[in-house]
Amino acid sequence: MSDQSPSFRTAAVIPAAGRGVRLGPGAPKALRTLNGTPMLIHAVRAMAASRAVSLVVVVAPPDGAAEVKSLLADHALPDRTDFLVVPGGDTRQESVKLGLDALPPGIDAVLVHDAARPLVPVDTVDAVIEAVRDGAVAVVPALPLADTVKEVEPRPDGSPEPVLATPERARLRAVQTPQGFDRETLVRAHETVTDNVTDDASMVEQLGEPVVVVPGHEEAFKVTRPLDLVLAEAVLARRRANDGF
Repeated sequence: MSDQSPSFRTAAVIPAAGRGVRLGPGAPKALRTLNGTPMLIHAVRAMAASRAVSLVVVVAPPDGAAEVKSLLADHALPDRTDFLVVPGGDTRQESVKLGLDALPPGIDAVLVHDAARPLVPVDTVDAVIEAVRDGAVAVVPALPLADTVKEVEPRPDGSPEPVLATPERARLRAVQTPQGFDRETLVRAHETVTDNVTDDASMVEQLGEPVVVVPGHEEAFKVTRPLDLVLAEAVLARRRANDGF
């Protein structure tokens, strides 16, 4: 992707205020290390790797902004990109809203990226930005599903769950980040939608606005469980072997 024109500016918001309890006790998920470097730094570098991203806003734990600022200062980051750290809220939705509130004037497109997806390739980031630049108000990278999916009736007591339906797999996608948005549309979604949703694209859908999909990447997986850390380390080892990453 070529450098963006001065009239179109993109910022990335990275909510990193969660604890990541499924990874077990210890540091917050975003501060767990991969190859000795915190996942958050990998995620920030992934956004800054795109020459179209001029600003990265990291939304830190409410009591951890100073620690995250120090963390960013201790690691090499691209000089061409500005970085900002703001305290987050109690939920992901609140944290993204606080990140949006911190954006300066002149930002046209906003990426929202999970700190727990530290290895997304720059080509995926650029594809999302390009789709927003071409007129889409909301863009998500996604992959086709390899497994058959069943809709079930949940059983909180742990008993076997009845299957209600088998959705047509060809119509389903596993959604990743960064998700890209026209800034005004995303701000309006956060001012309008009060439901607790799992991603920002769902909020835009509730506005009745169209959301489009671009191809995701297998390396943009979410590090949620201990086994994911092993897989992420393996991806980094392969990158070092192939590219000197």
